[in-house]
Amino acid sequence: MARIKQVGPGQMTTGTISGLTYVKCKNGITYVRSTPTMPAKVYESPAAKKRQALFKMIQTHLRHHLPTLRQSFVHEGSGSPSNGYFKRNNTVLREALDALAERMVTGKEVTLSEIEAAICAYAAEHPDKICIASLIGFEEVFLTGEWPDIITLRTKKGSRTVTIIVTENDSRPTLS
Repeated sequence: MARIKQVGPGQMTTGTISGLTYVKCKNGITYVRSTPTMPAKVYESPAAKKRQALFKMIQTHLRHHLPTLRQSFVHEGSGSPSNGYFKRNNTVLREALDALAERMVTGKEVTLSEIEAAICAYAAEHPDKICIASLIGFEEVFLTGEWPDIITLRTKKGSRTVTIIVTENDSRPTLS
């Protein structure tokens, strides 16, 4: 996506014009992206379906932990804290959810509890891979098994701590 800075056509605009999609303004800045021109059959390959399944499961995981991520990840540039979490953990979350993605591609349903169980099992095997808290001036916190009820951040210098109480909603969506 690109930012529209000039005054005139395109600024404060939404919609699609000549292959460009103008999206909502954020902090007074209009963003624009080109409209994809790939044929629909590109999205029907087995690899594409698996990528879509992985993305859908990761987004479900992000939505579930959004209240905590807003407190435990730094806002970078025009991105959100959940984007920071996604950027930091995308590769390892894909590894953790690979088997569930294969199942989802075959048409079987996957629940939020299965997604969380797969991520927690991966975190137990790889305790230094999934970062759940990354704030400036504090040591990073990694998931080592089950998602904790309380995340304690320690300053890099000194002995100050900050406690984040995890308050995820308990909805259980099912993906297919």
